[in-house]
Amino acid sequence: MTLYRRGRMYSIQLWVDGIRYLKSTGTTNRREAETIERAFREELNRRRHQIREASPDMTFAELAARFLADGSPRPYHLDRLKVLLPYFGDRPIGTISKSAVREYRLSRHKEKTLTETTLNRDIEVLRHLLYWAVDEGFLTVNPLARIRLPKQRRKPRPILTLAEEDKLLDAAAPHLRQLILAAVDSGMRRGELLTQRLEHVDLTRDVLQVSHSKTPGGEAREIPLTARLARLFAILKTDAAEGIAFTFQGRPIAKIKTAWKAAIRRSGVRYLRFHDLRHTFNTRLMEAGVLQDVRKALMGHSSGEEVNSLYTHVELPLKREAMGKLETWVEAQRNKLQPYGEGEPHGEPETIRRGPIDRDDSHRLPPSGANGRDETQRSH
Repeated sequence: MTLYRRGRMYSIQLWVDGIRYLKSTGTTNRREAETIERAFREELNRRRHQIREASPDMTFAELAARFLADGSPRPYHLDRLKVLLPYFGDRPIGTISKSAVREYRLSRHKEKTLTETTLNRDIEVLRHLLYWAVDEGFLTVNPLARIRLPKQRRKPRPILTLAEEDKLLDAAAPHLRQLILAAVDSGMRRGELLTQRLEHVDLTRDVLQVSHSKTPGGEAREIPLTARLARLFAILKTDAAEGIAFTFQGRPIAKIKTAWKAAIRRSGVRYLRFHDLRHTFNTRLMEAGVLQDVRKALMGHSSGEEVNSLYTHVELPLKREAMGKLETWVEAQRNKLQPYGEGEPHGEPETIRRGPIDRDDSHRLPPSGANGRDETQRSH
């Protein structure tokens, strides 16, 4: 018998996996005791199968703490939680609703002028944590599952011109120069460049394989090297065949914010973000007539379908053809900027020195174009 009287009160005795559980119901009424007994049996069953009971009274601050400990947070989650916690921290997660989100948006607009894009990023992180709460059993449903976010206004993205590129390269510190050149000629993200390894650069094939990408499928992508990018990696590989490609005083680079702002100031060009170099690469490919799918494959964009699908149907020869078009386009644009016969374009002459190579001189590379590639290949 699971329910029995002990004195006047009813008590419960249950056996689960050979373990006896005793509990007093605290009541003399048998119907109430039976209800308590059923609830106790269900609780023990959930424990047995490791099923969490919903906890809608848990505060958002507690949920955030659990997420940071067990939910594999990304850097942008940490950044957004800095503004979400002061507002939602003491609120039970079961009370977070669409109306609470509308109030949050109004509150943030009163604090400072913010774009809808910025606030959408906040709500996306909030919604992500609530989805995690559902997966962990703290909530039964996500109240923000079907929330509509205001459409984001597209802003024109500044593109680095060839003249601005020359000024920026001349004004940048040596370690930043290498990163600028690589970003403009490969379209790689800042994080991808800072984690790129030399052993993943094949100079015999003039191909770079991305070491660590923001997107899972992006790590499988290969990027053919332009002539001056091949020249840069040939210089970097003179010191070591393996390890992080771009370093400062022999150590991996963590941040480039200070060096970037200083280069912009010294060069006198309009302000751009480092990420705009990626847009510059994409725009130049488009101007050169490269198809959208090929551009996406080179830049590591997913198509919105199977993550790896985009990287299988765009083969390396198509990418090589695209990079060739890019070099031809850049060379033609440089010829328009410079009167015929008045010296070399930006950088050193197309022939590559066969003497010792100075890493700090690695920005003085041959201009993009077929001639530069021929000379680079002969030097391998």
